[in-house]
Amino acid sequence: MQCGWSLLGPLQWLRYINREVKVRAGNDEEHRGWLLTVDPVSASVVLVNFRKGGASVQVVMGHAVEEVEVLKEADDETAERLRTTFLPQRTLSLDPVELRRRRGAICKWLQKNRIPVEEAGEELRVAGVLIIMAPYRPEDCCSSNQIILGRIQRLIQTRPETDPLTAGSGV
Repeated sequence: MQCGWSLLGPLQWLRYINREVKVRAGNDEEHRGWLLTVDPVSASVVLVNFRKGGASVQVVMGHAVEEVEVLKEADDETAERLRTTFLPQRTLSLDPVELRRRRGAICKWLQKNRIPVEEAGEELRVAGVLIIMAPYRPEDCCSSNQIILGRIQRLIQTRPETDPLTAGSGV
């Protein structure tokens, strides 16, 4: 059981991640679920409850949290389910040849637009500050620099669909 939730801080909150918890909030409210994450700014708690065919998400605002009690640890299956439930659906069904073609097409498009890009295994590294992962769509870009992220995503979106390298590939 933990009181003074918002005073704990991120390092202590990590002990509650991937655990089934009971959260007591103001006005004698009680919420139960698997703790997915805690917002580091507001101390808000994100709880997940798995239902048949999906999951429900509940956010308990940090200022309202009075106590958090761990009910049980997640087993390996539950931890994996928590980790992957809200990730974007990847195109894992693409064969390696198709992924290689997509990676090459994006690489050539960026080079054509004078963007420094290099292949690093399955990833494309752009200007040392952005990574593009398979299947190489705008939403597969990752960078802490929001300006560069937005510009590269827009550039990928403007790539002509008639690009001979990717004709018929749906990239």
